[in-house]
Amino acid sequence: MIYDIDLYEDSQISGRDDLLARAAVSAIRARGAVAVCYVDAGTSEEWRPDAHHFPPSVLGLPDGWPGERWLDIRRLSVLLPIMEARARECLGAGFAAIDWDNVDAYANRTGFHLTAAEQLRYNRDLARIAHHLGLAVGLKNDYSQVAQLAPYFDFAVDEQCIQYQECGLLQPFVRSDKPVYDVEYQGPPHCPGPRYPGIWFSWQSPALRAAPWHPCPEPLAGGRAPS
Repeated sequence: MIYDIDLYEDSQISGRDDLLARAAVSAIRARGAVAVCYVDAGTSEEWRPDAHHFPPSVLGLPDGWPGERWLDIRRLSVLLPIMEARARECLGAGFAAIDWDNVDAYANRTGFHLTAAEQLRYNRDLARIAHHLGLAVGLKNDYSQVAQLAPYFDFAVDEQCIQYQECGLLQPFVRSDKPVYDVEYQGPPHCPGPRYPGIWFSWQSPALRAAPWHPCPEPLAGGRAPS
């Protein structure tokens, strides 16, 4: 079983957002499951404890979520030390892997003129940071660059590939015996079975709370979970 949770405790529960989720990770590991550390690498979030480390020059347009703005991923000397510090916090909290989010800035309206090549460079650097610390690393959503990035990442985390008919784009991971985890938010929960071999599916609310959520059985073929 895989649990992909935020690096920090839920501020709605603790009243703070600067506490590492050590207790949650310990509980996950006690169940024999794997804890994956959710970290936003492509946008700033104004409520994070390290938000002041992002200079105004790297902040772009809002990404559609309150308090979040796209980052200028060309500014590696600024961003990579921040991301490495976050990865070290994941390691210190006991996580086994990292889920870097919003790593497809070049395909969005960010306020910057970003290229696919710049996104590839940034994403590969994120993978190297995780691996340097001994953490597995997942690629999030960046469909157009899956083939180029699959060799650098250990698994993929995807959202709504059934809804948008994009599951086939994730096959480079499946063919490499690397796991793919997809979350669907629309429609009644249903498990697709052999239609998409090698992909682990679940249905849940976009709010990403613990319930209700509906995991599907293990896929018929495909990658092994990170350990």
